[in-house]
Amino acid sequence: MAKRLIPSLNRVLVEKIVPPSKTTAGILLPEKISKLNSGKVVAVGPGARDRNGNLIPVAFKEGDNVLLPEYGGTQVKLHDDKEYHLFRDEDILGTLHD
Repeated sequence: MAKRLIPSLNRVLVEKIVPPSKTTAGILLPEKISKLNSGKVVAVGPGARDRNGNLIPVAFKEGDNVLLPEYGGTQVKLHDDKEYHLFRDEDILGTLHD
């Protein structure tokens, strides 16, 4: 049976996007180009509560492409042997749009 991780509070589960190291024609790309820290949101928690008990929703939704900090997050390995990372909502730098 497949397991699904539902993040708690204001945490976001992200699968990092690993860009290709070469083009389809076989040209090797410089390391700087292939090191953009981005990922795809896989799951989000319900949000955190403020001092008055009001729910503060997470700013991201499943499927968003996001810009990640260079360091941080908690690495998680699930049943499919893919690596995921858990970030707090406020640690994610922004949303990437085409």
